[in-house]
Amino acid sequence: MNVDTGKKIIKSPYVFVFLLMLLVSCGSKKVLAPGEIKSDLSARNIIENHYNNELDFETMRGRIKIDYSNGESSQGVTVSLRMKKDETIWLSAPLSVVKVLITPERVSFYNKLDNTYFDGDFSYLNQLLGADLTFGMVQNLLLGQAVFDLNEDDYYAAILENNYQLKPEKQTELFKRLFLLEPNHYKMAVQQVSQAEKGRLLSVAYKNYQTVDGRILPNQIEINAIDKDKKNHIDIEYNNVEFNKRVSFPYSIPSGFKPVEIE
Repeated sequence: MNVDTGKKIIKSPYVFVFLLMLLVSCGSKKVLAPGEIKSDLSARNIIENHYNNELDFETMRGRIKIDYSNGESSQGVTVSLRMKKDETIWLSAPLSVVKVLITPERVSFYNKLDNTYFDGDFSYLNQLLGADLTFGMVQNLLLGQAVFDLNEDDYYAAILENNYQLKPEKQTELFKRLFLLEPNHYKMAVQQVSQAEKGRLLSVAYKNYQTVDGRILPNQIEINAIDKDKKNHIDIEYNNVEFNKRVSFPYSIPSGFKPVEIE
């Protein structure tokens, strides 16, 4: 691995955080659109089933393969993942060249290849990115759960391409969001948020799910983000996942490292 590759790796988790930008709800619509079929379940029942099937665990560990491209360059890396639910997400590249630590209060990572680090809270990232990020959103995206609290708004339900579709009943003119849930376990099939006026689109597609120790977990996740002429694509694939094993989160920014400036 050369230095240039290492610099790209350090951007990957940050780009991943950028993809989780929180956007608000969109317009009012109850008429079925082309391709939509009337749902056999109400929106309330679909949402209840989604949360009833939420992944129940204390800790999770495994490996994830991350492929990233931005239209100009691409790279792939396999990292170790450890998670303590609602508390900590930890990622480590081979030989600990790059490490990432995310908690409800903190986002931090360092890169040994160029001796740089970032260490800040979500409010700082929100100011930089013009977004409203939370730890819960990052965690839910990784687990196939809705990144928004579906109980906070009213939705209308339909069936689209054999998935349950949820759209907000009340919409604004600026933002649109869409949820597709697969019918077997009511986990997310697609989460999509768009801001047409600014040319922004975030789409998170869960290509399939796997069963591990009786728990339903995403197997492959495809993330696409468009911001005008900028396009970012991330593929995530889980491997060797285990639940409720003892985990630790070794993390310490090496002395002498310089803080990075986030663009």
